[in-house]
Amino acid sequence: MIKRLLGLMALSLLFLIVTTVLLYNEYQAFLNTPLSIEKETIFEVEPGMTFTDVNTKMKRLELTKDTGYFKILARHSGKANKIKSGEYLLSPGLTPIELLNLLVSSKVIQYSFTLLEGWQVREMLQAIRATDLIEHTLLSDEAEKVMIELGYTDKPAEGLFFPDTYNFPKGTTDKAFLLRAYQRLHDVLAEEWQTRAENLPYKTAYEALIMASIIEKETGLASERSTIAGVFVRRLNKKMKLQTDPTVIYAMGKQYNGNIRKKDLDIDSPYNTYRYKGLPPSPIALVGREAIHAALHPEEGKSLYFVAKGDGSHYFSETLKEHNRAVTKYQLKKK
Repeated sequence: MIKRLLGLMALSLLFLIVTTVLLYNEYQAFLNTPLSIEKETIFEVEPGMTFTDVNTKMKRLELTKDTGYFKILARHSGKANKIKSGEYLLSPGLTPIELLNLLVSSKVIQYSFTLLEGWQVREMLQAIRATDLIEHTLLSDEAEKVMIELGYTDKPAEGLFFPDTYNFPKGTTDKAFLLRAYQRLHDVLAEEWQTRAENLPYKTAYEALIMASIIEKETGLASERSTIAGVFVRRLNKKMKLQTDPTVIYAMGKQYNGNIRKKDLDIDSPYNTYRYKGLPPSPIALVGREAIHAALHPEEGKSLYFVAKGDGSHYFSETLKEHNRAVTKYQLKKK
């Protein structure tokens, strides 16, 4: 009887060992066998999803039939509770181990959106609202109210976002996106302000940003940025009006139709630099690093005037008489 019992126990143990070996080999084969992915597929882990939800979704999408093994892998590795939400790009040949590592890596699909130099806040917000890549939560498109929604009340939003291409995951809100661009502008401006030239007519970095926005809108050729900056800086130092068209255009707002008439130069607005001396109260556009650098490193010289030549470049003059001749040559004769 005892021999029979021992024999049964031996058989059971042998069966258990064989079964364990088979299951182990099967588990190892699962770990190293690519998932059922025929082409690049986007797999989204939605906010709030548990590991069980992720595993169920994998089964539903038929990425694998062995979700039990995937559960063992995730639990045993301690990664089951470390999966991050977001969109992940799954490629053919991906193994379960590689998938799990991907889901805890935060290497989610990134989208991109570009803010352009020279945009006004209104144009920037229109562009953001026109894309479905960014979640829209802002209620206002007015410069002052936008900053309040973002948590800042000291300055209007105009010119306070750095023009660049930004990468971000799905679900990024317009507020989060703009706060990144706001912080980027703050960082760039601070860096440039630290290396500014001496004897500049700016009391603060914000005043330099205002000047940079004018340079941004006036410059057709990158090589002329510092030259134009030099003209404006000398005019400020001499207490001359800046008399720059982009500030008039900004003051006109939606009334601007592509042309500036003589009466427009007398618009009663603090942004009208034909009427009021000094800088306008805020930037008039988004500003790139190059324009900021030019505002803080103006080219030395004697020119106090410039006029567009029609090819993107300008003619610079030291005297009003020379400037008037240039206006006649490059502007009036074309009309």
